[in-house]
Amino acid sequence: MMGTATQGSLVEADVDLVEYYYEKGFSDGLPVVPPTQEKVDDVVQVLGGDPEHVECKVAPRWGELTREVLAINMVMAGCKASYAPVVRAAILALTDAAFNLNGVQATTHVASPLIVVNGPITRELDMNGGANAFGSGNRANATIGRAVRLIMLNVGGAWPGDLDKSTLGHPGKYTYCVAENEAQSPFAPYHVEHGYKPAESTVFAIAAEAPHSVTNHVSNDPEGILDTICSAMSTIASNSAVLGGHMAVVLGLEHAKTIAQHGWSRADIRNYIFMNHGNRFIDLAYGHRYGKVYNRNLPKWYKREDDTRIPIIHSPDNIHLFVMGGEAGRFSAVIPGWGHMSTPVLKPIDLDTVAAGPDCSSGTCAL
Repeated sequence: MMGTATQGSLVEADVDLVEYYYEKGFSDGLPVVPPTQEKVDDVVQVLGGDPEHVECKVAPRWGELTREVLAINMVMAGCKASYAPVVRAAILALTDAAFNLNGVQATTHVASPLIVVNGPITRELDMNGGANAFGSGNRANATIGRAVRLIMLNVGGAWPGDLDKSTLGHPGKYTYCVAENEAQSPFAPYHVEHGYKPAESTVFAIAAEAPHSVTNHVSNDPEGILDTICSAMSTIASNSAVLGGHMAVVLGLEHAKTIAQHGWSRADIRNYIFMNHGNRFIDLAYGHRYGKVYNRNLPKWYKREDDTRIPIIHSPDNIHLFVMGGEAGRFSAVIPGWGHMSTPVLKPIDLDTVAAGPDCSSGTCAL
């Protein structure tokens, strides 16, 4: 006997449950794991019990995410019960008012929440921040990200063509969850840079495009590598070019080690990128051939002169720097955000802290 994904009711033992969940419309397009009561109970127990406790409301339908419903979607995604604190922290990050999940879910843009996990929990769950970090092959990465998406679909109601109006989408709308490669990185982890202790674990969420590859097999100094990253960032094609906002920069391991050998810090890297990327205003205005352009989305203090350099992001603090990848390959990546309409959120992963934290059921709690 199996519980359904929405009502906790039971279906007969001879029902093909994979097909049943397809018919009910609870799948992301891939087969789901039937959520037996035993598996659901195991997840609820990790979350602190009380299956009817509402963790948050999920836009745009503003469905209530109870612990039982969270557990059902986790099981359907293929998660182990031990992944529950990460999934919950990720959902609380997405439903923080600053993230604007309502807009992210409903936009015509390709944006999808990218989840980056830091701290000891990545090792406990055997998450991948190394070779093929954004690719397939790791259960924790794949199923944590998939559970987040299933909750966005089944509780948030953002089904493609209905409340999700994305014109194209991207593969991260199946699953988009990675870990930073802390073990091999020459720099302090992202969450430590932002005030957390190394022994603490966090999730970072940003509304993001797919990774854009940055190739540089030539440079043996920081400037050369970072100039290539600046080139990849400096485009008039992303939302960030005209709307500002945030961007993730992922240094591959070889690039990160080369930069670190020259004594550069994380702050040095972010400031160099900020000072050396951007586009000419006249290019953003398409030469004014469609009429005079002012662009009210840009800060008022930017000059609107033809050769004025317009940064993609408006502060070094809006560059979110991570180190990931395997030992071989001089590749990095830039990941543009959605624009100023969404602010990335960093949340702690701590069962006691999260369970005792502010009431997020309204969708307006803040970090």
